[in-house]
Amino acid sequence: MPTGVIINAGSVLLGGIIGGFFGKYLSEKFKTEINMIFGACSMAMGIYAVAPMKYMPAVIFAVVIGTALGLFFHLGDLLNRGAMVMQRPISKIFPNENLGMTHDEFVATLVTVIVLFCASGTGIYGSLDSGMTGDSSVLIAKSILDFFTALIFATNLGYVVSIIAIPQFIIFYILFLLAKFIFPLTTPDMILDFKAAGGILMLATGFRMIKVKMFPTADMIPAMILILPCSWIWANLILPLLS
Repeated sequence: MPTGVIINAGSVLLGGIIGGFFGKYLSEKFKTEINMIFGACSMAMGIYAVAPMKYMPAVIFAVVIGTALGLFFHLGDLLNRGAMVMQRPISKIFPNENLGMTHDEFVATLVTVIVLFCASGTGIYGSLDSGMTGDSSVLIAKSILDFFTALIFATNLGYVVSIIAIPQFIIFYILFLLAKFIFPLTTPDMILDFKAAGGILMLATGFRMIKVKMFPTADMIPAMILILPCSWIWANLILPLLS
């Protein structure tokens, strides 16, 4: 049962509806400062996930090489283009509801929100982790952040934010199902390193949210694919040579 995926999509749906309704009552100061708290929580989740890592060299290698591959193949740009395609039918159903935004600003912000909710490192890691281990704690913690993030974005974009819950659920549910096939091929140590790589993505996401450093989090996603084989190779091929 994809409990975490359902809760996460539900949080975006509910946050978008509430934010669209109450948006006019929230000040810009409140929106800005609450976002800082979201970033701090994301970093705390990342630190918690990184702490139990088993093979640090494998994790570092996977993150560096995975990010390099993402940058080389312009994964972040591809995700933005995909979001542009998704926003067209969404923005037709819900045209620009905020008279203070131009159409271009509305579209650009909507694309950013689609990428944030549907292609975040935390969401991808949380969906795979939930499918592999049955532990939905990462997705449930992310749901709390996503609820308030959707609420804040909806104060500017309107009810359109709530509709993003549909593609988000589809993407995360597919990842959840794929994890069922991956998990039998893993070991407990590989899972710990997988969580650590996801933790690094959550740390990077936190820094982006508080606008300290705009890490290329979308381009870091391939690290989540590389970490499992890297951890296995380190444990079974490299460590025996070093001992």
